[in-house]
Amino acid sequence: MDLNSKVIVITGGGSGIGAAMARRFAAETPSALVLADIDLDSASAVADEVGGVAVLTDVSNEEANRRLIEGTEDRFGPIDLFCANAGIGMVGNEQSDPSTWDRMWAINLMSHVHAARHLIPGWLARGSGYFLATASAAGLLTNLNAAQYSVTKHAAVAFAEWLAVTYGDEGVKVSALCPQFVNTPLLAGSEAFKALGADHALEPPEVAEAVVAGIGEERFLILPHPEVERYFQNKANDYDRWLGGMRKLQRSVFPRE
Repeated sequence: MDLNSKVIVITGGGSGIGAAMARRFAAETPSALVLADIDLDSASAVADEVGGVAVLTDVSNEEANRRLIEGTEDRFGPIDLFCANAGIGMVGNEQSDPSTWDRMWAINLMSHVHAARHLIPGWLARGSGYFLATASAAGLLTNLNAAQYSVTKHAAVAFAEWLAVTYGDEGVKVSALCPQFVNTPLLAGSEAFKALGADHALEPPEVAEAVVAGIGEERFLILPHPEVERYFQNKANDYDRWLGGMRKLQRSVFPRE
């Protein structure tokens, strides 16, 4: 997809990867850039910088997704590219309070489902549309000490895959963005995440550059960290060996007391 003259929506557009995508996309001269975020002040600051529009949106709420999509199309015309980018992460395991699982499901997965529900009918009618799901390398591999994050990011990849299979012959394009660690507020806010990935974290503009290249080639998997492809292949080729390697890494980084 060529981003020139396209109507683009980015959720989580006020910071991190979302803000970096907004800045990078602006260089491709889209016809409209709509930045949705639960933090309207941050989204507004980025929107002012790139000549876009900020919209207060809680992506976990289906009605908010409907208003975002319908409001954008009423104002700017059909959405060409929807970037389901908003997400959260935290450490946790099977002992974590169920409410943390519910919140992670709502934001990391169901926000994608809600958006697709209101986008797909119009895209099928027009025979075109592009859905970019920001997942994570954790959605292809796993993330130590972060059960909810790993599981919901796997689900985000699976849903994007399902969309690509189900609607790909009818003009709907889908990509899943799966970086490892990126210098965003999510990484900064977790000592456990920093222990795993701070040494090889990318900057958000590097990820945004990979997104533009991936969308340009209409690739399903967009992997800003190229080594993720090798890790994913290793996992598929010998699952048990991969599991053993991950347990070894866990013993090294997070030894049990």
